[in-house]
Amino acid sequence: MNIIDELEWRGAINQQTDAEGLRELTEQKSISLYCGVDPTGDSMHIGHLIPFIMLKRFQLAGHRPVILIGGATGTIGDPSGRQSERSLQTLEQVQANVDALTAQMKKLFITEGDNQIRLVNNYDWTHKINVIEFLRDYGKNFSINAMLAKDVVASRLDSGISFTEFSYQILQSLDYLHLYKHEDVQLQIGGSDQWGNITSGLDLIRKKEGPEAKAFGLTIPLMLKADGTKFGKTAGGAVWLDPNKTTPFEFYQFWANTDDRDVVKYLNYFTFLSKEQIEELAEKVQTEPHKREAQKMLAEEMTRFVHGEELLEQAKRITAALFTGDIKSLTADEIEQGFKEMPTYEATKEAKNIVDWLVELGIEPSKRQAREDITKGAISMNGEKVSDLELEVTADLAIGGRFIIIRKGKKNYSLVKLS
Repeated sequence: MNIIDELEWRGAINQQTDAEGLRELTEQKSISLYCGVDPTGDSMHIGHLIPFIMLKRFQLAGHRPVILIGGATGTIGDPSGRQSERSLQTLEQVQANVDALTAQMKKLFITEGDNQIRLVNNYDWTHKINVIEFLRDYGKNFSINAMLAKDVVASRLDSGISFTEFSYQILQSLDYLHLYKHEDVQLQIGGSDQWGNITSGLDLIRKKEGPEAKAFGLTIPLMLKADGTKFGKTAGGAVWLDPNKTTPFEFYQFWANTDDRDVVKYLNYFTFLSKEQIEELAEKVQTEPHKREAQKMLAEEMTRFVHGEELLEQAKRITAALFTGDIKSLTADEIEQGFKEMPTYEATKEAKNIVDWLVELGIEPSKRQAREDITKGAISMNGEKVSDLELEVTADLAIGGRFIIIRKGKKNYSLVKLS
């Protein structure tokens, strides 16, 4: 199957500059293509994954992807999707972000082989250009009228846009020209908001290299959830790829909780499952939605891809323990992940009577209520019911010497940290 055919059945194509020409080119030979990300932070989130997973699909089809880290463009700021100016980061912070994103990209996408994905940084060629060269050799090829007409700029004219952000599309166009000339790149892909920047790059290539230059652009659709809200956002904010920002358990749960209306689309976009596998899962969404097999597969595939097999198994262990109440099977680190969003209390390691301890922490409102709940079997500690009103709570009862999990009733969990 041609790579373009695969992207089409997955619903992963929004716009193409020359659909027939790109299909013909990809059928004739292995091509080089690129996608970029600016180092605005020290981690990507799941929204960034979509175009880079597309790069991976091209690689698996025998093509040669290039990942561009915007060490130069990241110091300027892309105006797309914003109604105000970005706060400029220091050059030191940009470089720290470049290093972090480079490590993340290597972990996710760099593999051994002849068609290995290459990593480049646009600072390497941009910082060599002085202001006179920039204006004469590149700025002269851009019409202010055409630049003003680009959606990303036009949407900012009322609120205002600086020359710095206005010039972003010139810098990104310069990237495409450089990669076309020096890395044999003939295709740029990106989100739908990058269409204007991509077409500006193509215009610059044809002005510099001639109208017959074979270069193409392709964008992916804007990802929205079935309820119309932006994909990748939760009540706690973005879902990050960095496990220190979003734990593997939280990452797994994000995908496992996908709406039935979205899960097949996400399987198409994000996973490398075959069309037949996805169609089988889509059928189960219709006939056996309560089993949530599609969501479980999506969560497994994505957590394995981003965090690896070991952390996937950890996320599944935490999920199973929370479902069954088998808290003692978890390690202290797994407790920390699984109960991160639970009500949290801090206690000393001093031994105390269970009734007094529950009241002092605030888990129970009074000693009378604490005794009543214990007597009725409504209090569990680390997955085991508490029945002894004289129980002494000590550090020996804590998981890993750090945590005690109290469950009141069927669903009310509390995390107690021992200091």
